[in-house]
Amino acid sequence: MDGTLTKSVHDFAYIRSELGLEPDVPILEALNAMPVKQAAPLWQRLNEIESHFAAKATIMDGSRSLLEKLASRGARLGIFTRNVMPVVIETLKACEIDHLFSLEHIVDRDVATPKPSPEGIHYLLDLWQADAEDTVMVGDYLYDLQSGKSAGVTTIHHAGGGDQTWPEYTDIYIRHFSEIEGMVG
Repeated sequence: MDGTLTKSVHDFAYIRSELGLEPDVPILEALNAMPVKQAAPLWQRLNEIESHFAAKATIMDGSRSLLEKLASRGARLGIFTRNVMPVVIETLKACEIDHLFSLEHIVDRDVATPKPSPEGIHYLLDLWQADAEDTVMVGDYLYDLQSGKSAGVTTIHHAGGGDQTWPEYTDIYIRHFSEIEGMVG
């Protein structure tokens, strides 16, 4: 969601600093590794920080058009995110695309093991009674692509303005959503 459907406004260095974490350590994994009593206030602070960033979310160029086109054709749209549901809802509302997603099709870190685990994708495939071969995972970051590959779905790396690539996990590489629109006609 963040960095894919929406322009990423998260300052991960700031988040890690606020939580007292080492630079470049995966945030969720670091908190999960802590004793529950130590982690509890950090989880609360993380949710506060994420909510702050959610309120500032803006839509990624081309994502609304693509989502509306897919929805009008009956495609099932889902979100697998490392956020929590209140943050997801706030983000989608800020970007005015909340009407395009059913809440039951949003898989947050409380429903499934966070990406790069494929658990959330498997959850959606089971819910939709869909085949992996007919499903696509679009993401802007390594964890998105790793979860998609592990789930056996087609992965689309939406690079936007970024320059990182992960070809071993990427089936299709795009810089703008109009490239996907061209594929679906």
